Order: sequence, then structure tokens, then C-alpha cells
Amino acid sequence: MESRLVGITGTGLLGRGIAACFLARGFRVIAYDRNPQAKSDARQYIQHAVEDLFQHHCVNKQLITQWPSAYQDPDSIEALRECDFVIESVSEDLQTKRDIFDQIEAIVGPSVPIASNTSALPITLLQQGRRHPNRFIGMHWADPCYINRFLEVIRGELTDDATAQATMNLGKAAGKEPSLVRKDIEGFIVNRLGYAMYREAIYLLETGVADVETIDRSFRGAFGLWAAIAGPFRWMDLTGLPAYAAVMKRLFPKLSNAAEVPETIQKLVDSGATGISAGQGFYSYTREETERWKDLLIENVWRVREIGDIVESVQKEKAE
Repeated sequence: MESRLVGITGTGLLGRGIAACFLARGFRVIAYDRNPQAKSDARQYIQHAVEDLFQHHCVNKQLITQWPSAYQDPDSIEALRECDFVIESVSEDLQTKRDIFDQIEAIVGPSVPIASNTSALPITLLQQGRRHPNRFIGMHWADPCYINRFLEVIRGELTDDATAQATMNLGKAAGKEPSLVRKDIEGFIVNRLGYAMYREAIYLLETGVADVETIDRSFRGAFGLWAAIAGPFRWMDLTGLPAYAAVMKRLFPKLSNAAEVPETIQKLVDSGATGISAGQGFYSYTREETERWKDLLIENVWRVREIGDIVESVQKEKAE
């Protein structure tokens, strides 16, 4: 069954982006958040997202004025009763998620899939204590949800095939290229790859190999050449496997395997340096620089999406 009425709990940055993504694809959305300011902010964000999509020729102009008729932000979670798919997108806190699951399960039917938008929490852990654990699954979204094609779908140990297939179908209908994570491993795919890179980057900094700007420049100059069109396996294919095997033999034993939070980042966090939101992280930012970097990120996501469309057409040609 194809889901056309999607329920969302939590309209923070990701929740409102998820709502915009579905509205742009012709879905009806019911988004519940008990915070009135979050509800107001979500409507402003969705309006901006729809206008951005129109400027990039992704939606019809009519959607700019018509999307509110397909969107509800009720005062009660009871409004989710008629939804045929529900996505939880509250804070990354186990008890908070369990509390909202209790409320959702008391409302929707036993066959309605319930997905958790989480970036690291094990889905099997979230399934514990559920009435129908087989219909719980993970959906790892990334901001800006309404532009990018990224989505991880994570099976828990008790997730059934019907739920997994319904979630994959929903992701594709929302314009994503969903990746099915078959084994419930903490961090899933992209965060495990990403944090291995963050650890090695900080190790290079702390051991005096190079400074922050140099490490960033080297990474951007090398990985930026291919990461938008190929993953690590495709890249190794494109550039020759024997060399990688030879380097791995020498290099793997020398890479960082630290298990603790690096001192450099812990000191920054303890000092109140949150990154661009506070104007201070590994770099310092003026207000103007902050806005420019935010704009640059969105511009780049659009470029990556356009490249993704080309890559998808190449893959389809092979399939045909």
C-alpha cells in the first residue's frame, strides 16, 4: 500500500524539512508539535522551501499557494489517527522517543509503520517494549531534507519485511535514493564512515601534521573530486584496486584507533564553542560569514543533487 497521508511528530529543523519534502511530492502531511513557536517556524520554513524548489524548477508555481491545504499542524497528537505512515522526529534522547512512541501506538492502527528519524540510536533498542515492534524502523534524514537525495532506512532485529518495503517505497516516492541498512549497527553507514574521518582529521591536527585549514583544504581538494558521483568502492574501482591493497597493508596499522573524545574538540565544547551557531569552532565567524557559509551549503546541495540526477541516469542506462 502506498502511503499518501504522512504523520510527523516534532517540527524542528529536520521535522519541518521532512514535511516540506513530502508536500513537494504531493503528499498530505499532519505534523504535530506541542510548541507553538515550532509550529509557526515550521510554516515559515516550508514556505521558503517550496519557493526555493520552484526557483529550481522542481515544483509547479501553484504549490506556493496550495501547500497549506495539504498541511495540518494540530494541537493534539490524536490527529495522527488517520495517517498510514508516521515519522517521529523529536530530540535524540531515548526516553523522549519512547514517550512519543507510547502516544503514537495508542492512536494508530497496529499495521501502520512507525519510523524514527535518528542518526545513531539502535532501532532494536527503540523496538524494546513496543506493542508491535515489527512495524518500527529507522529513517535517517539529512538537512536540507527537501533538497538532498539522502535517506538511510534501518531495520531493527524485529522489523518485518512489509515495514521495510513500505519505508523504502515511501523514501523513493519522496524523491530520495534510500539506502537499506540491513544490520542494525550503531551509527549506520554514513556516520560510521564520517566519524572515522573526523577521528583521523583530529589526530593529524593533534600530532602536528598540519593545521586545521591545511587539513580541510587537502580533504576538499581530494574527496571533492569524486564524492558527489562515487562512493569509496566505486572510487577504488575507478582508480585501480592493487594500489589500495598495497597502501592498506602499510597504512592501516598507523591510523588512529582512539576510543575517547579527542582533547581538542572536548576543549572547544567545554569553552562554549558550538561552531557556526556561536561564531566560534575550529574557525571564527562573523555574522556575515555565518550567513554566507549557510548559503554556500544550500548552493552546494543543489549542485550535488543535479549531479546525482546525472549519475542516476547513467545507472538506469546500465539497468536497461
